[in-house]
Amino acid sequence: EIKEIVEKVEEAIVDAPPNNLRDGGIFKDGYSTELDELRLISKSGRKFIKELEARERKRTGITKLRISFNRVFGYFIEVTRAHSENVPEDYIRKQTLVNTERFFTPELKEFEEKVLGAQEKINELENILFIKLREELISRINLIQEVSTFVSEIDAIQSLAFVARSNNYIKPKVTDDSEIFIKDGRHPVVELQPLGEPFIPNDCRLNSEEQILIITGPNMAGKSTYLRQVALIVLMAQVGSFIPASEAEIGIVDRIFTRIGAADNIVMGQSTFMVEMTETANILNNASDKSLVILDEIGRGTSTFDGLSIAWALVEYIHNHPGIKAKTLFATHYHELTELELTLDRVKNYNILVKEWNDKIRFLRKVVPGNADKSYGIQVAKLAGIPEEVILRAKEVLQNLEEENFDINGNPVLARSKDSKKKELQLSLFSGHFSDPVRKKIKSLDLDNLTPIQALDLLNELKGKIENGE
Repeated sequence: EIKEIVEKVEEAIVDAPPNNLRDGGIFKDGYSTELDELRLISKSGRKFIKELEARERKRTGITKLRISFNRVFGYFIEVTRAHSENVPEDYIRKQTLVNTERFFTPELKEFEEKVLGAQEKINELENILFIKLREELISRINLIQEVSTFVSEIDAIQSLAFVARSNNYIKPKVTDDSEIFIKDGRHPVVELQPLGEPFIPNDCRLNSEEQILIITGPNMAGKSTYLRQVALIVLMAQVGSFIPASEAEIGIVDRIFTRIGAADNIVMGQSTFMVEMTETANILNNASDKSLVILDEIGRGTSTFDGLSIAWALVEYIHNHPGIKAKTLFATHYHELTELELTLDRVKNYNILVKEWNDKIRFLRKVVPGNADKSYGIQVAKLAGIPEEVILRAKEVLQNLEEENFDINGNPVLARSKDSKKKELQLSLFSGHFSDPVRKKIKSLDLDNLTPIQALDLLNELKGKIENGE
């Protein structure tokens, strides 16, 4: 039924019409006899100007005479001042410039009116023809819309089928249950990128027993990719698409909430942290037990203790609030959050494996149960090209932080450098300010079974540790 409409459009409209009706050139040659005649007049203008210019040069003997056009003055004959004495009497002066003079003749004026009039008529006629064609098509608009909807649905389904066939997707089982189970899930976009390494699939299970997954691991290991791939797979399954996995059973979710990335809204007076908190508040106020929540870092824009406290309370709230209990993936560098697994029944720890050797790291991209013990931020900074001097100093500061070292006055030695020449006073045995290794050694002693010789040897060992700043 739509064949007649298609033929009418193909007969009338050029294959690549302009975006704007005012630009003209919409209709094909042969569609309108009147339009063809006007176009012929317009197109013949260039040939006429060329012939007229040649005749006038021959008649006047002015070899550099030329005929030009601009939007202000129209068509004119231009002659240099040096040849002005050779200008014929029938030339009518139009404009005088510093080095040239411009003229027109009755013949040129007649041609100008004819050509410019033709172009104006072309635009008017094309507009009339377009409106007429549009009115003819409007009478069949219901049929056009019905066919367009049908074709668009086929296009969408065919596109999903093509991607599924090309990238080895599988048909998921979509259920009304609360569980989300994905085996060997892959990110549908990242897996196709030329990253120089194979994409590593990962599993995911979220249900009434594993409601919140705390995911730790190094920078660049793939935490964000994992979070997003789970959200995309759930979304793809719910729109009827096959998915990048080897097996999946996905319960329908009402909404997918995300708190990802860092961005401010200065125009509205919102800092990066304020935007983060606003997005988090939206999740807490609207999520349900049927929602999927993706949290990629919370609390980065404030102090460490503030950020950690907010993140901790957030996890407890999602876990305990009877109106939420949303299935949640939470990627974080706050390793302290992994302790929540000990206090909250439905919180489980996962981490992304890395292999470390010779102060270098290799990302294995595999998500496994358990928690990471560090983030390898300094190694990633080194990969990014941070100067070696900065890297070495950062390692010193990190070691002091991790060991919680104190000086003789009980102050943290965060700023102390290993090559510092500053001499520290001998540590008093009764000051109570010992480094962790010394404290741990003393606490582990079995004094009831310690011989005098062993005690002297131990005292000498501890003295050496203190003198070496250990």
